[in-house]
Amino acid sequence: MKQTVEFFFDFVSPYSYLAYSQLDSLPADISLRPMHVLSVMKAVGNTPTTVTCAAKGRYAGADLARWARRYGVALNRPDMRAMNNAACARAVLAAPSSEAARQITSALFNACWRDGQTLTTTAEVLGVLAAAGIETASLADLVDAAETLEQLEKNNQEAAERGVFGAPSFLLGESLFFGNDRLDFVREQLAGA
Repeated sequence: MKQTVEFFFDFVSPYSYLAYSQLDSLPADISLRPMHVLSVMKAVGNTPTTVTCAAKGRYAGADLARWARRYGVALNRPDMRAMNNAACARAVLAAPSSEAARQITSALFNACWRDGQTLTTTAEVLGVLAAAGIETASLADLVDAAETLEQLEKNNQEAAERGVFGAPSFLLGESLFFGNDRLDFVREQLAGA
């Protein structure tokens, strides 16, 4: 039986997009755990230094381009400050199955980071999903429903309680791995278990 890797991510995070592009290479079942990374960071006392430190922000641009080349994926930045990443996360949480959640996550990451679209409303999120051939009639009422809002908050709280401080983060049991550049360590732990 395959082990499960929990993937805590946020659509506003380009490193989450890059890591997501590689998840199929992991010999594990993937549990998608969308979160609102700024809420988690606030809860644990972390600061988004690539936003607050201009030098680090400039470096991140070059670093992201390197990783995109390595993975062979397109990388086109949306307006991260305007993006409604919470609506994207809730669309994943509203999915009727893990397969649908995976399709939704792929469509939204591709729209945001491959195509550079800035999704600012729930309607735009649903439009991207419909254009990707995903059935949205049942999702439309659930994305902004109270129980979905509550589930996102629960994911945020659980992430903070389990030691997550940024995105992307991977949990394999109680072992935490932070960052797109830690996928090799995730693979090593999977191989050694």
